[in-house]
Amino acid sequence: MKIHDHRRCLSVKISMIQFKEEGGDNKEEVQLVHQAVSKNDYRLLDELLSQEKYKEFINCRSGWGIPGTPLRMAASKGHFRCLQVLLAHGAEVDCLDVKAQTPLFTAVCGKYLDCVLALLRVGANPNGSLHNNSSPVLTAAREGDGEILKQLLKHGAEVNSRSKVLLFTSTSVLSGPLYLSAVYGHFECFKVLLLFGADPNYNCTDPKLLTKIKQPKTVLEMCLRHGCGVEYIQLLIDFGANVYLPTLIIEKSTKKNEAVELLLQERGCPKSLLSQCRLAIREYLRKINRIQFIDQLEMPLSMIHFLEYKSVPAL
Repeated sequence: MKIHDHRRCLSVKISMIQFKEEGGDNKEEVQLVHQAVSKNDYRLLDELLSQEKYKEFINCRSGWGIPGTPLRMAASKGHFRCLQVLLAHGAEVDCLDVKAQTPLFTAVCGKYLDCVLALLRVGANPNGSLHNNSSPVLTAAREGDGEILKQLLKHGAEVNSRSKVLLFTSTSVLSGPLYLSAVYGHFECFKVLLLFGADPNYNCTDPKLLTKIKQPKTVLEMCLRHGCGVEYIQLLIDFGANVYLPTLIIEKSTKKNEAVELLLQERGCPKSLLSQCRLAIREYLRKINRIQFIDQLEMPLSMIHFLEYKSVPAL
C-alpha cells in the first residue's frame, strides 16, 4: 500500500511538469518568440508579444535538452531586457521546467543579480519549487554570491532552508545553507545567513527532522572538523551558538588550534548581559518574521547598528 501511494504521489508530481515541447500546430510562432529571447533581441520580442497570435504562447515550453519557457531562457542566459519585456507582457513568474527549476533558480545559478531582482520584485517565490531538491538560497550559499543571497533573504527566503534530500554522511550532517557556506569557505555568505536569523546550532528549526538523524552534528562542530578559520567560530559564538553541544575529543594535536582554544575559553566565560539582550531581541524578531527588517525599525540608529552587529559610531 505504501509503495502504491508513493508511486501515485510521484505520478502527480511528474504530471505537474510538462516534458515535451508545446505549441501544437503553431510551432513557428513559438519558435520565433524563443529565438528572439535566445538572440537577446528585446525589441523584436516586444513587437511579437504585442500581437495576440504570439502572446498566447508566452508560456510555451520549447528547445533542445530541457524544454523551457521564454522566461526561463531569458533568466538562465541573463538576458535582462528580454526578461523585462516578458514580465511586462504577463509571463508566468514561477513556471517550472522538467527539473522543477523556476526562472529565479536559473538566474541565481547564473549569478545574474539584475534578473534575480526583477523576478523578486514581481513576486517570484524566493524559495523556488518544493519539487526541486535544491533552492535559490542553497545555490547562492554554495556559490558564494553574497549579494544575491542577501536579496533572496530580504524578500522572505527561508534562511534555514535545506535540500529536500538529506545529506547523510558519516557525521550525519544536514545540508543547510550555513553548512555549505562554511564548507566552501564563503565567509561573507556565512555572516549574511546569521544576520538574517539562521539557526547557529543545526541550521534547522524543524524538531521532527532533527529527531530522524542519529547524533546530528552542529555547525560549530563541522566548522572545527573542516578546519574553518577562527572567524567562523567567533561568529557562531557571537550569534548564540550553544558552545556545549559539540562533543569534542581534545587531543594534544588540537590543543594548539586557535579555534578550539576559543571554544574552550568561551565555555568558561558566560556571555555578557549586553550580548544576551541582543540575542533575545533578535530571537523575538525572528519569531515574528521581522528580522529582515531590522534597518526599518523605529529606534535610534545606534541601536539598529547594535542589533546588526555593526560598530556603533563614537559620540
